[in-house]
Amino acid sequence: MTDTLILAAILIPCLVIAIVFHEVAHGWTALALGDTTARDMGRLTLNPIKHVDPVGTLLVPGALALFGGPVFGWAKPVPVNANRLNNPRYGMMAVAAAGPGTNILLAFVGAVLVGIASGLATNWGTQLPEFAMTAFGAFILINAFLAFFNLLPIPPFDGSHILGGLLPRRWARHWQQLQAFGMLLLVVIIAASWAFPDARWIENTVWPPVEWMSGLFFSVADSIARFLA
Repeated sequence: MTDTLILAAILIPCLVIAIVFHEVAHGWTALALGDTTARDMGRLTLNPIKHVDPVGTLLVPGALALFGGPVFGWAKPVPVNANRLNNPRYGMMAVAAAGPGTNILLAFVGAVLVGIASGLATNWGTQLPEFAMTAFGAFILINAFLAFFNLLPIPPFDGSHILGGLLPRRWARHWQQLQAFGMLLLVVIIAASWAFPDARWIENTVWPPVEWMSGLFFSVADSIARFLA
């Protein structure tokens, strides 16, 4: 029980920071490109309460965890009006890419910070507490996972908006129509992953690039620590 509480104390803040910055990045990018919707609705804030979706953030992951299924969840999407963007087609691509891009940046910042902290600790004849090392590692992994998970070209993920902007216009219109079924597709993915846990579709698709990027950032942290030690 104690180990579970400690793990929750590490993972929950990391997850909240990753999700909140991800969503706010969408809103700030939209604002920079001409859409003030997120700002007008008070969503350009780092207050996590503003980004909680009762179903996606609480009910669904809680129920899946309770019944032993793979845990999925989502935050309340930041509202974006594509028609108000300076260039709706490519503007939506930029808005979509801002979320995963921010998570990658956060993972890099986490690697730099743990490298500095570890190097200075060694220089002072001590070591970072295990709790701190676990927290930094979890922060890097969570942000890397969120980045690549959201880049999946499946509605309503960010990758689907990026793909829509890359498709020829006649195909993009049909692809855009699929966005209306995004939540249904998400439910199907959750149900399929739960019903066939051995298939490990998400893990086999997302985890290889997550491992590669996390390994790269851990190497950065190690290099910084060695330099400062």
